[in-house]
Amino acid sequence: MIGTSELPAVNATLNATSAAFLALGYWFIRQKRVSAHRACMLMAVTVSVLFLVSYITYHLQVGHKHFEGQGWVRPAYFGILGSHTILAVAVAFFFAPVTLYRALRQRFDRHKAIARWTLPIWFYVSVTGVVVYFMLYHWYARA
Repeated sequence: MIGTSELPAVNATLNATSAAFLALGYWFIRQKRVSAHRACMLMAVTVSVLFLVSYITYHLQVGHKHFEGQGWVRPAYFGILGSHTILAVAVAFFFAPVTLYRALRQRFDRHKAIARWTLPIWFYVSVTGVVVYFMLYHWYARA
């Protein structure tokens, strides 16, 4: 069983996994391998939903952790965190659902039009989620 203290690492792993599925899914669609693209994107959605459940579980039990870094890294951290948070909400509540809906409805012209925005934003959110984890729990963590 995974303990609460391990959830931040689980969340970072889920974010990294989502980024990998997104990148692989993009590569597959560029190769015109539609079935492989679909499978990767559905895995990215599934992993992201698991992340959201894990993230909410952690924060309901623990609250939030303060960033301990000082100097130049402090505004850098909060800049990354701020853009990550705003874009994560946009992905979760608009971009990903609309993109997925259009694909499932086989409206591929409209799917492609929004996917061009969804993919880089979602990828950024996934990667910066990992960056935030390392900055918060490893770079400036103190025993």
